[in-house]
Amino acid sequence: MGNCLNCINVSSSNKDARNPLPIDTLFKLPSPLPTWPAGGEFGSGVVDLGGLQVRQVSSFKKVWAASEGGPGDLGATFFEPSAIPDGFSMLGSYAQPNNQPLFGWVLVGKTDAADQSGDILKQPADYSLVWASNSTQDPAYFWLPTPSDGYKPVGHVITTSPDKPSLDKIRCVRADFTDEPETDSWIWAVDGLNVYGLRPKSRGTNAQPLSVGTFLIQNTTTSSDGKSDLSLSCLKNKNSSLSTSPNPNQIQALFQTYSPYIYFHPKEIYLPSSVNWYFSNGALLYKKGEESSPIPIEADGSNLPQGGSNDGSYWLDLPVDEQAKEKVKKGDLQSAEAYLHVKPILGGTFTDIQVWLFYPFNGHAVLKLGVIDQIPLGKIGEHVGDWEHVTLRISNFDGVLYKVYFAEHSGGKWVDSCLLEFQKGNKFVGYSSLNGHATYYQAGRFMQGGADIGIRNDTGKSDNVMDTGARYSVVAGDGLSAAEPPWLNYDREWGPKKTYELGDEVKKVEKWLPGNLKSAFERAVKTLPAEVYGEEGPTGPKMKNSWDGDEK
Repeated sequence: MGNCLNCINVSSSNKDARNPLPIDTLFKLPSPLPTWPAGGEFGSGVVDLGGLQVRQVSSFKKVWAASEGGPGDLGATFFEPSAIPDGFSMLGSYAQPNNQPLFGWVLVGKTDAADQSGDILKQPADYSLVWASNSTQDPAYFWLPTPSDGYKPVGHVITTSPDKPSLDKIRCVRADFTDEPETDSWIWAVDGLNVYGLRPKSRGTNAQPLSVGTFLIQNTTTSSDGKSDLSLSCLKNKNSSLSTSPNPNQIQALFQTYSPYIYFHPKEIYLPSSVNWYFSNGALLYKKGEESSPIPIEADGSNLPQGGSNDGSYWLDLPVDEQAKEKVKKGDLQSAEAYLHVKPILGGTFTDIQVWLFYPFNGHAVLKLGVIDQIPLGKIGEHVGDWEHVTLRISNFDGVLYKVYFAEHSGGKWVDSCLLEFQKGNKFVGYSSLNGHATYYQAGRFMQGGADIGIRNDTGKSDNVMDTGARYSVVAGDGLSAAEPPWLNYDREWGPKKTYELGDEVKKVEKWLPGNLKSAFERAVKTLPAEVYGEEGPTGPKMKNSWDGDEK
């Protein structure tokens, strides 16, 4: 499949005179992919789910398009996989909003020869009509396969004719190879019908379910035969082997191919550093009840308490000496290192590479209050020890980077690769927000709380940029022999907990505000996210929910 997609008849038929839509552009990564190092079944194009073989198909034939509704009110386009390999069968159709370039996939399947029963896949017994367009010039019919007993559908069939599709068009899957799904991103909507992407409800490093790449239709009305539209299922990997996951050499090649450049705002003074630099330059370990005698931390963190729980017994802090403290707060970009956690995801069909960066200090928050563009909030938002990350989601079928998770403030975001900014080949760009260090995929201003009143997260390019591929280490990986550094298993907080009197901080800011804005400012501060109040160092990467679970 390589690093690009092929599509047949991509242009929309129902709006020929319009300007080209983003989906009319076929996305491909800026540079050809390298040949991945040999070993295992990574990049082989096939994943064996324990008797059911699946392939990822990214070449499509357009079936129908809507010109309105969905994200940006630009409509959506619906496809079926084309050029299906010999012996494989269609499991469902693909849909995508028209507001971004074409870039996606669906799985096709076949029964492995090792399956003695030979009945993991079966033709549907019938179809039910889920939805039909009301256009006589450009009709569309969405069909849900009716499975035989013991089987479940995992995708829809779309036609431009009211006649039911051939029973040989698609396959249903035996129930023991399926699992419960949930809705993912919104694709399209019209007259009570909503179309969503589909993903497994259970996700994480030990979860067996996987995505098929199909979509789910939710209809508030009923279909023509009086039955409400039925749910689809996801697939399940019953093969406990991780042979499709990349080995250490392949991980190195993948990260060298995609490793991001992280840009820091031109006004940023609190830059990242390596953990070892932080420890070597005076960071201290405190113990509850012995606050007057903190101890220096070994460069590798070997004298940090291991295991246990975050019970408030230990915490880290900056050096006591003021000059040393100010030096450490500013970090050291030259020493900064990316710490990688590699894990299988979605039933072993994808690999996530989490890229963690450490900042010794997080700066104060800045408020936008109507026409007053920026109001520094004193100590509100400050804390010692800031961990931030992005996550690369890479297909084990072919090594293609399909999406990246950016851990923005107030909830992160998955961004498809077709929307990323790339630099020097296939290396993507991320932006660290001023003071707060949350990562975003674009430069600009991102408001937290509201467009007119809220916390500003400003991003932009400067001469301070981190090439994460230049200095990185794999600190943990499922199925890998990565030696975890001692600091990774430090379960306590990376900074002290301090609570500021909100009233005192508010009064400091109010002194500089016109009288008519003081009450508005007080109301605005009370609505801000809880994370900006007080000062509390975060826990380390391994303590985050996303370490073993999914990002969102």
